[in-house]
Amino acid sequence: MKYILVIGDGMADNPVPELGGRTPLEASRKPFIDSLAARGILGSVLNVPEGFPPGSDTAIISIFGCDPHSCYSGRAPLEAAAQGISLSPGDAAYRCNNITLTDDDSVPFEEKKILSHSAGGLCEKQGVELVEYLFNHPEFKSLADDAGMKIYPTESYRHIAVQKHTDIRGLELAPPHDHIGEPVMSILPKGCANAEILIDLMKKANELLHDHPFNVRRRNEGKFPGNAIWFWAEGTAAKLPCFSEQYGKTGAVISAVPLCHGIARLTGLDVIMVDGATGEVDTNYEGKVQAALDALKTRDFVAVHLEGPDECTHCGDLKGKIQAIEWLDSRIVSPLCEALASVGEDFRILILSDHKTLTSNRQHDGDPVPYIIYDSRFDTKSGLPYSEANGLKGNYVSAGTDLMPLLFELK
Repeated sequence: MKYILVIGDGMADNPVPELGGRTPLEASRKPFIDSLAARGILGSVLNVPEGFPPGSDTAIISIFGCDPHSCYSGRAPLEAAAQGISLSPGDAAYRCNNITLTDDDSVPFEEKKILSHSAGGLCEKQGVELVEYLFNHPEFKSLADDAGMKIYPTESYRHIAVQKHTDIRGLELAPPHDHIGEPVMSILPKGCANAEILIDLMKKANELLHDHPFNVRRRNEGKFPGNAIWFWAEGTAAKLPCFSEQYGKTGAVISAVPLCHGIARLTGLDVIMVDGATGEVDTNYEGKVQAALDALKTRDFVAVHLEGPDECTHCGDLKGKIQAIEWLDSRIVSPLCEALASVGEDFRILILSDHKTLTSNRQHDGDPVPYIIYDSRFDTKSGLPYSEANGLKGNYVSAGTDLMPLLFELK
């Protein structure tokens, strides 16, 4: 028996007026996923516990069986673990995004608006060029050194900053993707003395990045410049329970985003990197499927995470969100299940969204999301396609931490 988890990040939503009151899940063509729902168990699950911020960090650690009440210390430490960064007592980690602010250096920093949480989706080391320039620039380096801060770049717009020997108690940082089009004045760091240090770094970055040659080229190409950085997702060292000890299964995680890699490393699961996996709607779907099938040759469990639906929603791309859901069906779930069936391999597959990402405001929402558990050995004859409304008609799971025991038939 093989076990599969497929997460369509942020694909659940609320009804959208432009879709005639349907959700993107209801409007998308996903015949294979709908057929699994019609023959499997369809229900809804609350992945984000009450009182926690709705996001992939709290939701996905819950899905992997880690209770946020005892395990959650912030998103950035999970992503730091993906890079092998070890945090000592007194250290703080932050996500450091390349972002786009109002592209006019005559506008005061506080009055500028966030135009893109990802600087137009930087990839292939584009963001590395910008953050390495900053942290090596004498003016910025002086501030960073005084703050005890070091940058750990990644190939996308998602970087990790680690600040040594600091106190972040009371610190409040805002996720940039939740505030597209808003002035930064109301969402700047606050809550403790360290907030002012972060603000000074962000201001200086915006000043220095405006005329960087990379950004001059981006403007000439009609693209968002990476003219700013944004600190968020603060946290201290994280520790998660061992997956194999909890469930007696070996496994691997396939994703393009550091958050999932970090959760995998901290739970003892293998991380499988796929060339061409981007975290955008255009990613290496076929490579992910092949990597999953290869992983299952020597392991019991594999998780495949697709970031595309979430990214499209944050960018206001409804058409892209629907396309990402349809490709999840036709280019991930269908070929993966059909390949296992063709060799007579029995399998159980859990398919779900980690949280809702709302088309209406481009933000995350912590409401229950629909899930499917399909077992190739059985047909429940439920007959219902996969959607938010149909999920609410089925079995309700009050905590995401209960999903793995259900998948592994431990409950």
